Amino acid sequence: MVRLAQILESWKSIRADTALAVEEFPAGEFDYRPCAEVMAFGEIARHILVAGHGLTGLLLQGEEQMGGPRFREKMAKFAPLPPGAPPADLARELRATVEQREAQFSAQTPEFFEGIVTRVDGARVTRLEMLQFVKEHELTHRAQLFLYMRMKGMVPATTRRRLAKQAGR
Repeated sequence: MVRLAQILESWKSIRADTALAVEEFPAGEFDYRPCAEVMAFGEIARHILVAGHGLTGLLLQGEEQMGGPRFREKMAKFAPLPPGAPPADLARELRATVEQREAQFSAQTPEFFEGIVTRVDGARVTRLEMLQFVKEHELTHRAQLFLYMRMKGMVPATTRRRLAKQAGR
């Protein structure tokens, strides 16, 4: 069984490493993209913030349709920062918004999480499953940030922690 507390703790951990990647990546290179067809580092970081805050905001408002013709309009009202915001502001908001959402979700009843919503891809899922989807979406994009870091010769925090743990054995 998946528990709310586990999803929230895992999401906070993922988000902390996302924010750290934003802080560690050179601010002057936020427009870096390995090829023209993909989002730049800064665009991915902002997408993580806006998607995570927007989808969870819609969930908390009781929205049952996470897609459709007005989807982008609904999401836009949750954007905590404009495009091109400085990296320090982006990292701060990444941390602050996950803390805010953790408190808001922790205050919900079990019945809230049993409610059914339609995900962006049309799948019908519970609100708890939708929250898990938001976390998985972020994890996917965090991996992109980490790949961009690797391409710049940087070592992501998750690897540094693993290597430090192995060295301590």
